[in-house]
Amino acid sequence: MQPINSLPAIYQPLATYLVRKYEIDEERLQSILSCFKAVKVSRNEILISYDEVCKTHYFINSGCLRLFTVNNAGIETSRYFAFEGMFATALPSFIDQKPALEYLQAIEKSELLAISRKDFFQLVDTTSEFSNIYREILEIGFVNAQKRIYGFQGFDALEKVRWVIASQPNFLLRVSNKMAASYLGISPSTLSRAKSRL
Repeated sequence: MQPINSLPAIYQPLATYLVRKYEIDEERLQSILSCFKAVKVSRNEILISYDEVCKTHYFINSGCLRLFTVNNAGIETSRYFAFEGMFATALPSFIDQKPALEYLQAIEKSELLAISRKDFFQLVDTTSEFSNIYREILEIGFVNAQKRIYGFQGFDALEKVRWVIASQPNFLLRVSNKMAASYLGISPSTLSRAKSRL
């Protein structure tokens, strides 16, 4: 098999991710990597807008993406954050091809690998390793949503902060207080007080 470090640098994180997870031969690895295109995005750039049909999935080489909604009063609620080595998209819209009910935004300058919906599902249908990746994306999304919904019931602010530190240790170092607070369902001042008690 071709050594990973001989691949173009942009593909090395995804190749490493695939090789660590699966026994994958060079031909299949190259087939998967060829479906991804490099994308560099600026801090705060919107990748998917509300009411836009999502046609792209992203693997994060570097940076951070977040999914968020905006209510009628203009208040943002962060729903999900993805960091290096993770996949991210507006998944319901990506699957059912209906307008997204959320935004996907780069909150840091980010280097991404993008794959079209057509190529994504072609790989799911033809490559067992990518089929497993899709199943894992769905499982992680479901489990995280359940933990966030039910784990927060009865949690006070300090318990929420401890939960997010345990599940994503770098979260509070990478995400602004305002975004982190909206994700945790507390005010920025409450988050600051809770962090001071750790």
